[in-house]
Amino acid sequence: MVQVWPYFVIVVVSLLSVKHIRESRKYKNIPPGPRGIPIIGNLNILERPLHRFLQRMSKTQGDIFSLWLGSRLAVVVSSPSAFNECFTKNDVALANRPRSLSGKYIFYNYSTVGSCSYGEHWRNLRRITSQDVLSTQRIHSFAGIRKDETERMIDEMGKASCRDYGLVELSSMFHDMTYNNMMRMLSGKRYYGDESQIKDVEEAREFRQTVEELLQLAGVSNKADYLPFLRWFDFQNLEKRLKSINKRFDTFLDALILQQRSSNHPHNTMIHHLLLLQQSQPHYYTDQIIKGLVLAMLFAGTDSTAVTLEWSLSNLLNHPEIFKKARDELDTHIGQERLVSEADLPKLSYLKKIILETLRLHPPAPLAIPHVASEDIIIGGFNVPQDTLVMVNIWAMHRDPLLWKEPTCFKPERFDEEGLEKKVIAFGMGRRACPGEGLALQNVGLTLGLLIQCFDWKRVSEEEIDMREANWFTLSRLTPLVAMCKARPLVNKINLK
Repeated sequence: MVQVWPYFVIVVVSLLSVKHIRESRKYKNIPPGPRGIPIIGNLNILERPLHRFLQRMSKTQGDIFSLWLGSRLAVVVSSPSAFNECFTKNDVALANRPRSLSGKYIFYNYSTVGSCSYGEHWRNLRRITSQDVLSTQRIHSFAGIRKDETERMIDEMGKASCRDYGLVELSSMFHDMTYNNMMRMLSGKRYYGDESQIKDVEEAREFRQTVEELLQLAGVSNKADYLPFLRWFDFQNLEKRLKSINKRFDTFLDALILQQRSSNHPHNTMIHHLLLLQQSQPHYYTDQIIKGLVLAMLFAGTDSTAVTLEWSLSNLLNHPEIFKKARDELDTHIGQERLVSEADLPKLSYLKKIILETLRLHPPAPLAIPHVASEDIIIGGFNVPQDTLVMVNIWAMHRDPLLWKEPTCFKPERFDEEGLEKKVIAFGMGRRACPGEGLALQNVGLTLGLLIQCFDWKRVSEEEIDMREANWFTLSRLTPLVAMCKARPLVNKINLK
């Protein structure tokens, strides 16, 4: 067997090479792209961060170009016209999602709202999400939670800066606040921050550790997704690790649902609401559907909000003149006798422009979750065959000099121009657009408004804040955001926690 094995590998590789060459030749009029190597295609030339690499490629290959990711054809879209064509004319044909090892084990065998392909199951999940989980009424009913968690953070900062400027590490604060926000809406429980304020400390520790590992594994690039023969080997031991983390997190969610189901004191939580619906429609609202919705909310509604807050404040610290304009707006419309609330956000137009400009320069998902063509389609005059991956480079479009004046500059005033707001596509477009846009903007708007209203801010040194990005699937900062803040008199007037 030892002597036969090398020959077996050679035969398999040769057959795959022939298959790849035949497949690449049969496609006609596909978008241009770099020449690939048999079997691995263009995987050997990919660089991180991927959104920047793909932007560089678009400058030589065009706004619509193709790559071979192993045996899989991928088409990269980097122009607004092609993007609109994808999600208007071809929206249904591009409503499917690719299959991956993480989708199989983390996302309940591709059954969650973000991972499943288009069809009756997805339409049902989308209806549940938009009408039950993230409806305007449901989001409004959790306003008290968002207010409480944000004010807890303001109080913590106030204690560190009541007399003079105090040093605060904001990345962890934003992370803890957004996770507590989401978990209180889902289950009524806090898991982050001061453990003296957490009811079940051991449960909270287990949750934090499991979520951290879950996020790390979800972001791992699995070469076997593009080179199928590697599935025989599992070199990274990834499949075993994914199975383990899935079992741990599933056990945690089962316990959470059981607690909500057996509670004698009903709470205003998403899980409790879904369990009530389960009683009347058990086939729609199964336990697995509920667990999948919880998982989707955690992935979509936490890190993205935290990193948007980090980038927003980073930009304000580097542009004190913009911070002053935002402060003047808050002092004019709200004053210094009460805290800004979510109800005030519609009249704070400059604050909204700051958030839009942050989302333009730093979209939380610089590359949209890939789509899969369910049939042969045409994009920009090129043929895109069935089963092709379609990747949208949101980051590149948000910095396109043909679309934006001074595209790399932080200029909230650009949104004084009517219609420009619609060109910010951080939440996607079409059927698979993020349904949590409203909740995210509420969270970011309220928190950023309070940070501006309640504190004076300055950088730790004269040097500008480091704006480099980490190599992660969300557009995180490379270094944690640290700054100096000083509480304004308002903080001492308000009776916070």
